Amino acid sequence: MGLRRRLADLWQPWQPSHALLVIPLAFIVAITLVDVLAPPYIHLGPLLVAAPAITASFAGPWLTGLVGALAVAAQAIIATLRDRDELFSANHQVQIAALAVISVLLVYFCRTRERRVRELDQVRSVSEATQRVVLRPLPHRMGPLRIASLYLAAEDEAQIGGDLYAATRTTNGARLIIGDVRGKGLSSISDASVLMGAFREAAYRCATLLELAATLEDSICRHLAEHVEHPPRSEADEVHEHFITAVMLDIPDEDPLTEMTICGHPPPLLLHKDSVSVLHSHPQPPLGICDLPRAGFTLDAFTFEDDDTLLLYTDGVIEARAPDGSFYPLVERVAQWTGSGPEALLHHIRDDLIAHVGGRLGDDAAMVVIQRSPKLKPAHQLKKIIHMDAFPHDTDTDADGAPTPELRPGSRTA
Repeated sequence: MGLRRRLADLWQPWQPSHALLVIPLAFIVAITLVDVLAPPYIHLGPLLVAAPAITASFAGPWLTGLVGALAVAAQAIIATLRDRDELFSANHQVQIAALAVISVLLVYFCRTRERRVRELDQVRSVSEATQRVVLRPLPHRMGPLRIASLYLAAEDEAQIGGDLYAATRTTNGARLIIGDVRGKGLSSISDASVLMGAFREAAYRCATLLELAATLEDSICRHLAEHVEHPPRSEADEVHEHFITAVMLDIPDEDPLTEMTICGHPPPLLLHKDSVSVLHSHPQPPLGICDLPRAGFTLDAFTFEDDDTLLLYTDGVIEARAPDGSFYPLVERVAQWTGSGPEALLHHIRDDLIAHVGGRLGDDAAMVVIQRSPKLKPAHQLKKIIHMDAFPHDTDTDADGAPTPELRPGSRTA
């Protein structure tokens, strides 16, 4: 069954490798003709080894083996046409044997490369599936908020890491979190998944942001306690170094006063009109520092008005270094794009950040942009629907854009 499938793949109507196959085939033909027509003291047969070597650079083991067999046949043809006795000479037999051995080695190399590629594809598919579970895409709109998010992996093949973000709706607003796990490898992904699962569950049922932060702290401490009892062999000495920095926000739909708690994480940026301000807060330790007594979480509040924009980010952004060692000046650069929407702002920062570091980040980076849009307020949309259904004609709009019915004798408003 495997042989039949490989033969079917080999003789497909068109593959990109089929076009490149002309190069080694033409090389074999050219070497054969020149060697046959050349004087007896010129021998170009050893150059035939280049044909399967070229094929191995772009094709699989079957095409490489086919070209190798053709090269061996061409070597035998050269010996036969030049002098039939030379075919059985030690010189040509050694050349043919060496060409055959090299072709076999190239086929083995191609098989090993294909196996590694398949393994990499499997790892990538598992990584992408894990990313969809742990780091779910944020909704583009959530009540009166427009949201855009971006994850930049430091490694080319990496899909997920220790940076995280999530957003959920509550009865009267939205709650968001962005964080960064201290740790590497699968352990950081495990910590991130625990925090994300706890946040998605607790964000709905916790009445206050303080209660939410305390619940997440308890979840992380229980998770780390399990690692202490049953630590992985490679991570036994690093369990106590795991913690998570985070910023949590509670953004009401109708009230511009927004609550925030920051646990060892870089503070958000607030873009108000043409200005950019850093939302500093009371210093608090990260989540997961379970051995130290915590007096409790503290809240900070700020005004998040219509058309304002919030930028949440991880330390991979502000700690990105240029080739000369300078850090990325996030506040200075963001001030140039205060009039941009969420998607456009992320696009500007991403391109500028990659250019600043010279094309490769040293650490993963995550960013979330939140913009309050007055046109998207759920209460206004609900009023519009109710009023349009109750008074389909003769309606005006109030200052907020919601339709106001024309009052007639005998009618009343709530």
